[in-house]
Amino acid sequence: MKIKLFIENKTKKRINNLKKEIKNKKKIKMKIIKIPFGAGGLGHGNGSYLAPDKIEESLKESFANENGNQIDFSFQNIDVDNNDIEKSHKIIEKYIESIDEKLIIIGGDHSITYSCVKGFRNNRSNNINNKSNNNFNNILFIVFDAHPDLMKDFSPPSQESYLRNLIEEDIIKSKDCIMIGTRNWDKEEIDYLNKNKIKYYSSKEIFDKGFKNIVGDLINQIKDSKKDIYLSLDIDVVDPVEAIGTGYIEHGGMSSRELIYFLQKIKETKKIKMIDIVEVNPLKDINDITSKLAAKLITELGDY
Repeated sequence: MKIKLFIENKTKKRINNLKKEIKNKKKIKMKIIKIPFGAGGLGHGNGSYLAPDKIEESLKESFANENGNQIDFSFQNIDVDNNDIEKSHKIIEKYIESIDEKLIIIGGDHSITYSCVKGFRNNRSNNINNKSNNNFNNILFIVFDAHPDLMKDFSPPSQESYLRNLIEEDIIKSKDCIMIGTRNWDKEEIDYLNKNKIKYYSSKEIFDKGFKNIVGDLINQIKDSKKDIYLSLDIDVVDPVEAIGTGYIEHGGMSSRELIYFLQKIKETKKIKMIDIVEVNPLKDINDITSKLAAKLITELGDY
């Protein structure tokens, strides 16, 4: 009995000390841009416009990330028109172009990434004289997604075509794209991937070669590239057991733990310059588990 009491007291003391340590740490500030846009989802995104507010609710419940850092999130909303896709894309692009600080963007469907990357690149172009931005096209685009999103003939861009639009408009280079977690695609997309030599790690390859081996390979590529990272997270990269609230349900995805490990290792490279997280659909969620997962991912990345 005395031994049990001793262990309990020691555990409580350690927990209290940890809480004090975290409390005494300086909070890290991070701006969150909310983009409640779902019109680029071709019907599958209906409800994704609700995600920014729902994820914000969950973020307000977050205490600290796994590094023990508390993140002081501030929130700003971009007013978009879900009845006017082209107008909304222009609004998003101009807003992101005007920002000169670190951001995490919450969508919305994946089509918003098109406008966000354009705005990000334009901002770097405008700051061309800044030594850290001496090449505004020097962007490594890393995307976690169950799908390649490389279909053609969508104008304005949709969630199924945004990446192809970015490549064909020469906003990013195909050689500077890395996809992770792909597991469902159209033949047209496979042909495009191979023709343009786009690097991708399918869910099957991650399983075959070993999760940590793939993470190591990815980090080596990031270090060798000497490029700044735009990171895009489609929540459907996670298996629907943990992320049911999304437009496209694709079984056989990675676990939340695996994704968090990926993100923590990418963050350690200190090359991330902008992040978006998309395709959470609260109307399809159960007990807000997907929104809460998105909030967890944002908290882990909040000190990038």
